[in-house]
Amino acid sequence: MLNRLAALSLAVLACALPASAQAPPPAAPIDDPDATLVEELVVRGRLPGPAWWRVSDADTTVYVLGVPSLAPKRMEWDRAIFERRLEGANVVILPFVNVRAKPVGSIGTAINLMRLRSGGPFEARLDAGTRARFVAVRTRLGQDAKHYGTSNPLAAGVQLAIDYRDKSQLTNMDPAKLVRLLAQRKRVKVVEKSYDLGPQLGGILRTPASTGRICFDEVLAQAEAGPGATLAAARAWAVGDVEGALQNERTYERCLAVISGGRTYDERTKADTAGAIAGALKQPGHAIVLVPLRPLLAQNGVLERLRAQGFTVKTPGED
Repeated sequence: MLNRLAALSLAVLACALPASAQAPPPAAPIDDPDATLVEELVVRGRLPGPAWWRVSDADTTVYVLGVPSLAPKRMEWDRAIFERRLEGANVVILPFVNVRAKPVGSIGTAINLMRLRSGGPFEARLDAGTRARFVAVRTRLGQDAKHYGTSNPLAAGVQLAIDYRDKSQLTNMDPAKLVRLLAQRKRVKVVEKSYDLGPQLGGILRTPASTGRICFDEVLAQAEAGPGATLAAARAWAVGDVEGALQNERTYERCLAVISGGRTYDERTKADTAGAIAGALKQPGHAIVLVPLRPLLAQNGVLERLRAQGFTVKTPGED
């Protein structure tokens, strides 16, 4: 199993077509599918630690922990409420953000990667001003020009995002990784879901170079700014400050959404998550579900879908 960042990065690096040496035509700004939030759901938590939402029917309560899409590795947070709710839980459902690549396609992937990396270094295709900024960032990250050996701006942006997050000790796997460990220790059933990369590869191939360049420019600006916004958002998340936690960087997540087929993938993960919560409500007792904050709270997000199905949804500010 590969996390969403690593696996989709591999797909982009291995399968994106080399772009022309000419500057790409202008493209529309990146549209974030989770940009608009349901304000009544964005409520500061009353209990110690991160904020929890509750979805319930007559005999079951699902405690929903909204988690950051990006956070410091091994970040500290008050786990008292979580550990109390873990006792006697029917199931713990982790974020549906994993994808997998079929082993049968690994040889073709390696060949495509070799072909793609013959078009670089990427910085040779940049204007002087952007090239200087990029060189400064990659130098700070400890990478040389050959590391970005591609002519495709989307592939270069994805690689830069990986390098920036690694250097800054940021991850999209916490706190889910710790929650999995704690649940396993208590012998509580853990549910995860992974998606097949195959159907998405054709969409990645069709992604315009202009879109890739916008993503590269946004990632470059994020890497220049450093992890301050993400660290501040993580601190806010840890004390139940939902509005503050939502100020996290989403450059990479917005870029994934505009890849051809990205909206379909986004829709599927939200529908599957809402379906998993509805499934957990069929067994009397209680369960715990982790969902990334913005997909949880966005218009047509997970909680709105559950309310539309007739379930009761309570915010962190309610008793």
